[in-house]
Amino acid sequence: MVLSHAASDSDVSVHSTFASRYVRTSLPRFRMPENSIPKEAAYQIINDELMLDGNPRLNLASFVTTWMEPECDKLIMASINKNYVDMDEYPVTTELQNRCVNMIAHLFNAPLGETETAVGVGTVGSSEAIMLAGLAFKRKWQNKRKAEGKPFDKPNIVTGANVQVCWEKFARYFEVELKEVKLREGYYVMDPEQAVEMVDENTICVAAILGSTLNGEFEDVKLLNDLLVLKKKETGLDIPIHVDAASGGFIAPFLYPELEWDFRLPQVKSINVSGHKYGLVYAGIGWVVWRNKEDLPDELIFHINYLGADQPTFTLNFSKGSSQVIAQYYQLIRLGHEGYRNVMENCRENMIVLREGLEKTGRFSIVSKDEGIPLVAFSLKDNSSHTEFEISEMLRRYGWIVPAYTMPANAEHITVLRVVIREDFSRTLAERLVMDIEKVMHELDELPSRVIHKISLGEVKSEDNGDNMVVTVKKSDIEKPIEINVKKSDKPIFC
Repeated sequence: MVLSHAASDSDVSVHSTFASRYVRTSLPRFRMPENSIPKEAAYQIINDELMLDGNPRLNLASFVTTWMEPECDKLIMASINKNYVDMDEYPVTTELQNRCVNMIAHLFNAPLGETETAVGVGTVGSSEAIMLAGLAFKRKWQNKRKAEGKPFDKPNIVTGANVQVCWEKFARYFEVELKEVKLREGYYVMDPEQAVEMVDENTICVAAILGSTLNGEFEDVKLLNDLLVLKKKETGLDIPIHVDAASGGFIAPFLYPELEWDFRLPQVKSINVSGHKYGLVYAGIGWVVWRNKEDLPDELIFHINYLGADQPTFTLNFSKGSSQVIAQYYQLIRLGHEGYRNVMENCRENMIVLREGLEKTGRFSIVSKDEGIPLVAFSLKDNSSHTEFEISEMLRRYGWIVPAYTMPANAEHITVLRVVIREDFSRTLAERLVMDIEKVMHELDELPSRVIHKISLGEVKSEDNGDNMVVTVKKSDIEKPIEINVKKSDKPIFC
């Protein structure tokens, strides 16, 4: 949920040119109108405003799916009025969700027998999935501590500083200390050795990321597992692993099938994945699966019967639409292993096209890795004149949404741009983006540098140093102070 606020103080009414043939009076912006308006007018007013949104297909900041086949769109619209939680009324939808859970559990190599059912649930996304997995770890740890007669009021979880904000939410909302392994320049994922050094008897789990949001890199879950197994032998501490595979869960099985990161590793007890990312479904679906029933405490499962039958439920939400569950099932049976592999290989190939195009410009350093999520994270080799933030801003003029951001603690002086390669990002678009980036760089080269601009604004201090004048740019939150030796001259500087 986004906390809302008034976006405009200039006008408290909504106007629409085309809707004026139906409605002559303006509508209040932040209050419900007293009277009804024609359906055509309501549609036109909303449609006019939505035209100002960005193009989802050109939103290269997002991992979320922005295109599906028309046949799946039809299924989504046909089921948009079904409440997923009414399992007794919609038993087939419930069955489809159970099939999805089992398919995903087998994809992640869960140790299931021939007739054994997987343990998992569909969620509205990986954030809810992580909350549920974290609660299971916390409750299981508490039960164990109570049985041993030990304190159970100070649980902690170990992660890298590169985790998505939902982990911070879990820690804050459910009162768990978050112990973060700091990053360092050139190494932007959790160091398994440092993580294992930070665990103690109060650690409920270590969270590993299969596909960092920052640069797409997979963390070394295999090494983390081996180190925790060794720690268990040496100290008796049995620390489980949760794998946050929100982005990488539908990539690794198809591009890197030999990579051990899932339930093949004994310490991995639960995994979450976003169906609405590389699961290739529109926003609103995630999954969490457990290794076995023992890893999900029974007391967290609620049973309700007021909808017509006994229904077990373990979610943070209750009512939600069925469309995304059905869409996920469509993709799983429509594509199969072959189809998902083809999509992921195509994404990787387009990533390589974009990366090589950026490298040929000679202006950028590539921060992302070859193995991981198909994305390209890159930074300027020389940002003394212009920044990644300026590039991001100017690319919007061409319709592209490319985020620029700083790295987390201990690497915050590094700024990167990131392009996520989704199924609908073609080779043609990759080549076009490189061309537009080159145009932007040429335009920036023609502009005064940010240092000269700050001199004109008086945001610098200068010292007379013989033949040279030392100019120091004022430090901001994301920049180091920059010192430049400017040769003295009687000529004025124009900006």
